[in-house]
Amino acid sequence: MLKTLQNAFKVKDVRHRIFYVLMMLVVIRIGSQLPVPGVDGSYFKTWFESQTGDAFNFLDAFTGGSFSQMSIFALSITPYITSSIIIQLLTIAIPKLEEMQRDGEDGRKKLGAITRYVTIGLSLFESIAMAIGFGNKGLIPDNSFVKMVVVVVALTAGSAFLMWVGEQINEKGVGNGISIVLLINIVSRIPSDMTTLYENFMKDKIIAKKLLVGIIIAAIIVGVVILVIILNGAERRIPVQYSKKMQGRKMMGGQSSHIPLKVNTAGVIPVIFASSIMSFPSVIASFLGKTGGTGIGGKILAGMNSNNWFDLEHPWYSIGLVAYIVMVIFFAYFYTSITFNPLEVADNMKKQGGFIPGIRPGKPTVDYLTKMLNYIIFIGAAGLTIVAVIPFFFNGVFGANVSFGGTSIIIIVGVILETLKQIESMMLVRNYKGFLDN
Repeated sequence: MLKTLQNAFKVKDVRHRIFYVLMMLVVIRIGSQLPVPGVDGSYFKTWFESQTGDAFNFLDAFTGGSFSQMSIFALSITPYITSSIIIQLLTIAIPKLEEMQRDGEDGRKKLGAITRYVTIGLSLFESIAMAIGFGNKGLIPDNSFVKMVVVVVALTAGSAFLMWVGEQINEKGVGNGISIVLLINIVSRIPSDMTTLYENFMKDKIIAKKLLVGIIIAAIIVGVVILVIILNGAERRIPVQYSKKMQGRKMMGGQSSHIPLKVNTAGVIPVIFASSIMSFPSVIASFLGKTGGTGIGGKILAGMNSNNWFDLEHPWYSIGLVAYIVMVIFFAYFYTSITFNPLEVADNMKKQGGFIPGIRPGKPTVDYLTKMLNYIIFIGAAGLTIVAVIPFFFNGVFGANVSFGGTSIIIIVGVILETLKQIESMMLVRNYKGFLDN
């Protein structure tokens, strides 16, 4: 890996692309420190610290601290991610969008334009909700209509700018731009989380205990990272044999191939969906000032808070953990069913004269692919659940109180591996030797 990066800097085009990405990352971090005009940042920071739930910590981790600081990038890239997911889901329900998806490059450009419009709409809605919800409570001193408009415009423009940065990285840099924007936001939170771990477990302890605790923490992080790498790279290859046929005077076909079924087909989507659903009621309750209740509603909200899971004094709160695991598994199956259609794959194989050895073409092939897919999805969902639950365990049992969780690790590892693969492919193209080279 290091050798590939070293060689990449020797190639002018690749070097310029890498430097472009680094420059954009600097711009993102500078923008994360710029406050929204007319906003009392101290009020929002105090309000954020008073929240006991993990819903806003989850959002703040994805925004790189911009949310708690109420900077112009407070909404971050999340509206674009939400918009992309919505459009992707709607392609199943709306035939027009499905046709665009299948219409090649031109169709993808149209879907991209629709995604941008939806992103602006979501950003506008979220910024208006924040301006109205917090404006009259002290976020906007001497609140007026003009000041609210300024806040809404600033937040919407910040989200739109990040979307533009992501697209520019796709065009002029390396890797997936949106993923890289999300990556730098998550990575920026690591130092504060490490400081929290040090203060909770290592401060004021003798050197031997500090060393032991440090080794344990490092081993846990490394173990989770290795598990994520295995999940991202693992796949089940289903062999495919193509029958021979005569074309003119030549015998064509007879090749062997395979269908790669990734164990973690859905990626981090199930975890994000499940975390968002579990966090949504707490966010609404916080906006309405209904947190901390002792009734049934308060206990339900406490059960949905991941900080209360694995709480030995209140074990019944862990029922929320069971609901979380069920949702992760459900969304893993749901998202995979959208992205991979066994019927379509079997039909394409039949048209091309391909078949799975020992399995008849047609419905038996569909049933076999469905069976294998369900088996693989369950393994991937179980791995995702383990990675996501480990931080909850340490937060609940040991009071780690860090925002850096399994979701963050999955995103970081996935984006880094994807970016390195793209750099390797660029290097392969430029270092390829033809038949005439000695």
